Amino acid sequence: MSASEQGPKIKYGENAPKLDRAQLQFMKLIEEQNLDRVQKLKRVRRNNLLTAAGLGISVFAIYGYSIFSVQQEKFLDDFEEPKKVNTN
Repeated sequence: MSASEQGPKIKYGENAPKLDRAQLQFMKLIEEQNLDRVQKLKRVRRNNLLTAAGLGISVFAIYGYSIFSVQQEKFLDDFEEPKKVNTN
């Protein structure tokens, strides 16, 4: 038998406390607040991940551009004539 076929280990139906209407409404209110909080945290997490990805891409792009520009400078330096040194 799997765990789902066995049923719960604690049987709430037999000795569950009886909740009045106010307690049930309070539990529903708390549950709604928790769901709203979870949705907000998911949005914040997604925004943080997007921000981190944007910053990472920006840093990588600046690094790549700087490497490319240094290679271009070296490439252009190869075409310049060497300076003559006076040995007087």
